[in-house]
Amino acid sequence: MARFRCPTCRGMPLRLQHPFTGLPRCGRCGDLLEPKPRHRRALSLAVGVGALVLGGAAFPGLLEQVGSLPEQAPEVTTRLLERFDPAPDPRLRPMALLEAGLLEDLQEADRQWIPTAEPLAGGGTRFLYRRRAGEPELTVAELQALIDSPPDHGEKRRTIADLLSVLEQVGVQVQLVEPKKTGAAGEWDHANRTLRIKPAVVEKGTVDFAQVLNHEAIHVAQSCAAGGLRSVPRTLGLSQEVPTELKIHLDDPLYAGASDWEKALEREAYANQRRLAMGTTLIRTHCRLRATG
Repeated sequence: MARFRCPTCRGMPLRLQHPFTGLPRCGRCGDLLEPKPRHRRALSLAVGVGALVLGGAAFPGLLEQVGSLPEQAPEVTTRLLERFDPAPDPRLRPMALLEAGLLEDLQEADRQWIPTAEPLAGGGTRFLYRRRAGEPELTVAELQALIDSPPDHGEKRRTIADLLSVLEQVGVQVQLVEPKKTGAAGEWDHANRTLRIKPAVVEKGTVDFAQVLNHEAIHVAQSCAAGGLRSVPRTLGLSQEVPTELKIHLDDPLYAGASDWEKALEREAYANQRRLAMGTTLIRTHCRLRATG
């Protein structure tokens, strides 16, 4: 049985995917496909509520149009479908990453960012260190200070743990696998409520992983604000002032052909990804926490 249905053509549509978002679209009419609920009761309830809401034209603003934002089910229908979603795959629990030693792996990877000092044969010392884009060059005194007292990044790792915890509470699945979008460090797949992060990001250490996770969490909140985890994301009204050193990412071939709406979503995430506590706050604000126990 087909997993998707076309709200316009019905039946079993020919499935196509948008080249940037991977959203399933109908090969006949081009409309955005809807996932078929696995529970018949959920389907009948969703159809009934959908008919009620769509018939009530006196409720403006149920769908926000940003650039070429795809149409989607009204928020009440999306949240109703979420109630009948199957439980997340226990193997993809965000907290399973912590149980598998993620924070310890990040701490070990942080060692590569500690400068080293090598004595030269003719006298003097040569310092070797790695510098992230946008960071200023360090003086000899600053390099020596980093060698003597390496940064701990403990607070950032606690922020990562907090964010993974709240992602689990709202029903998001997390995988350390290659994203489906070639060249991406991470991606939010709202249709499957799954967040994917490239394994190589872990090897870059705490700072990089925290920013990528926070970036994708902002996308999760964008979906929740549009109606639920499976909703097509919309912007949250946050700052879109991207730091100069991060603007280069928006010129990456990854975003070639992206619509104004898609670029707006990415600008919002890039502009705020370094505000590491924001992801947790946005998830708690916009997403529905699931009952536990």
